[in-house]
Amino acid sequence: MRRLQTILALGSCVLVSACIPRGIAPQEAPPVSQPRLETDIDTLFNEVPIWEMRPVAANSRVINSSEYIVQPGDTLRGIGEQTGAGSEALARANAIEAPFVIRPGQRLIVPGGQYHRVSGGETGIAIARAYQVGWGEIIALNGLEEPFTLRVGQRLALPELANVRETPIEQRAAAFKLDIDDILTGGEPAFDGIGVATGETGQPTRPLAPTIAVNEPSRFAGGFGWPAAGRVVGRFGPAGSGTVNDGIDIAVLQNSPVLASSDGIVAFVGDDVAGFGGVILIRHGEGWISAYGRISLASVTRGQSVLRGQHIGRAGTGASPLLNFQLRQKRTPVDPLKHLPARG
Repeated sequence: MRRLQTILALGSCVLVSACIPRGIAPQEAPPVSQPRLETDIDTLFNEVPIWEMRPVAANSRVINSSEYIVQPGDTLRGIGEQTGAGSEALARANAIEAPFVIRPGQRLIVPGGQYHRVSGGETGIAIARAYQVGWGEIIALNGLEEPFTLRVGQRLALPELANVRETPIEQRAAAFKLDIDDILTGGEPAFDGIGVATGETGQPTRPLAPTIAVNEPSRFAGGFGWPAAGRVVGRFGPAGSGTVNDGIDIAVLQNSPVLASSDGIVAFVGDDVAGFGGVILIRHGEGWISAYGRISLASVTRGQSVLRGQHIGRAGTGASPLLNFQLRQKRTPVDPLKHLPARG
């Protein structure tokens, strides 16, 4: 009980930061509300290590451009496996559309390039990290579309001269840069093909809802609450030196509690995000997503349902600890201060 009282007392304090930008009047958040879940203290403040992206082996295959003559019984998926280019690349190169019908004797262009075969649990951003390339480059090169879900066995074309040197994964990780949009588009683990719609030929046409994907909540509960107690010391928009703040920065105390801003489902819990450190993303339905940056400890896991005001982790590291809070509507950053309640 004493531990809970101490933490709540700290959460209600306001840190007066010496780094408040000139001309910006700090705004104080309303008092931290109690979580609406019935739970004990040990569960409420359980220190869950921040999840790390599963490392990906940079074991891509380089193939040369060629032609393939379709044989009786061939499927596009089988030809993709045989040639190493993958069925998706074959379909793009030969303008083959769903339901991906091919016929014996048909000549197919096999596009040359460097291809990575997706394994179970791999994410797009982890694959990009392994090769030190931008996830956005992989999206464009492969014509990926939302929700950007990968399939186990899928061959992803990589940008020309992607890094396949025997560089230790620690060095590759240190050089890799990641942003919130990367997480939104490349943070889903690859699924195993269960629940795939098929055409008349029995060949796959489109993935249905992957069994391991984090689904969008059916509806938005409406309204957002403050994620932490403290003063706003960084506003949405231009932040000087050519940088842009896609959210707000809230000055917090060391190890301050962080609260879910609205009901939703945890879509990502991870670290090593350039400029943000630890990050939690929550989907709220109707395209709304909240992001919590500079998290030191997370108390939620991916796929977990949360309620507004529920403790999801702690923030507050360094000499001037901050929580970076962002709201996005269909991936577009919006000013959180326009959606948070005014202080009383």
